[in-house]
Amino acid sequence: MLYYMHEMQRLWMASARMAAEGARLAFRNPWSPLAHNPGARYLGSAAELFEHLTRRYGKPDWGLDSTEIDGETVAVAEEAIVKRTYCHLLHFRRQTEREDPKVLLVAPLSGHFATLLRGTVETLLPDHDVFVTDWQDCRMVPITEDKFNLNDYIDYLIDFLHVLGPNTHVIAVCQPAVPAMAATAVMSGWNDACVPATLTLIGGPIDTRKSPTAVNTLARSKPLEWFEQHVVVQVPPPYPGMFRKVYPGFIQLTNFVAMNFEKHLASYHQLFDHLVEGDEEAADKKRGFYEEYQAVMDLPAEFYLDTLKVVFQEHALPKGEMVARWHPVLPEKITRTAILCVEGELDDISGVGQTKAALEITTNLPDYLKRYHLQKGVGHYGVFNGRKWRTEIAPVIRGFIREHDHESGHEPVPRLVSIKGYRRD
Repeated sequence: MLYYMHEMQRLWMASARMAAEGARLAFRNPWSPLAHNPGARYLGSAAELFEHLTRRYGKPDWGLDSTEIDGETVAVAEEAIVKRTYCHLLHFRRQTEREDPKVLLVAPLSGHFATLLRGTVETLLPDHDVFVTDWQDCRMVPITEDKFNLNDYIDYLIDFLHVLGPNTHVIAVCQPAVPAMAATAVMSGWNDACVPATLTLIGGPIDTRKSPTAVNTLARSKPLEWFEQHVVVQVPPPYPGMFRKVYPGFIQLTNFVAMNFEKHLASYHQLFDHLVEGDEEAADKKRGFYEEYQAVMDLPAEFYLDTLKVVFQEHALPKGEMVARWHPVLPEKITRTAILCVEGELDDISGVGQTKAALEITTNLPDYLKRYHLQKGVGHYGVFNGRKWRTEIAPVIRGFIREHDHESGHEPVPRLVSIKGYRRD
């Protein structure tokens, strides 16, 4: 009933949003006589803030149609080279003859769309051939399609690595750190030619027993059945995925906001001040951030519950007990994939040491293939977005990839591939 109540509230608020939009136009349009009354800017700004807060945001556009390489503007074309039910593999194809390292950027499947990594992609584009996992909103997936769990996630990554071929560099941001490492370990056990050349893990929950955060504590505080009964719900009509069980994006967004409620409250107060003062540049920056932040998607229930159990409750990967499909996930099998772990000093989602644990459990990986970077003064989002990401973290990753890139690995990438998942024996 929770999802149905949410939808009813959204529909009920539609008329209030329309009224707020009308008030905004009446009090802020210079051609309106009401706009010249005392207090009009305050009333118009309040109306805009209300409409902004109560709106539902769809999937944002990437908006990356160009990049700058060696001082010249280069066109960028976004195309899906693999289309799967739950994820498309996007290629940001640059109109250049440069043969830069191939990078598979694995976006988190944790509530936000992959476009949350827009700044990450933008920074990588000048020096890398970038591919991104574009996860699909589960409420748009019909119930007649197969279910999707953590094993399927790992299968998808292995499939994508086989499409991209040898000498691909993987960057996993937050949640996908565990499945990306699992895929690398399984492929290493097969002695697969397409095993990643490098694996960069950014703020990921490899071992959540280290420096546990509020997120980790919550995940361990209740049995799995509690989460299944209280936060897993059915998608209501008329969505294509109606009756499918999901972990709704609006619950995840509520949790994110609650973690830093005072910070978000202050931020919206700043937005109100910018609107009243007529500082459109600053207001647009705030609006843009929250339009991205509030654009959320539903997660497959099976994947959500698997992740809770395997990653946050059982700690299966660092204990050496994880199994992907029927393959034991053994980090000690990783012997030739260079690993870089990046953490933020102020990360309140993946605590310091949780990502670095990847270097500790890969016992057969030579030390020269291991690297660690702790970024001072940044939180969870600062490790893949913002000024310090661009000026301090990205150069470390760029240098690490270049150092371990195999020149013979550059191969043409297909324009469009449609593949069904397979299982390796």
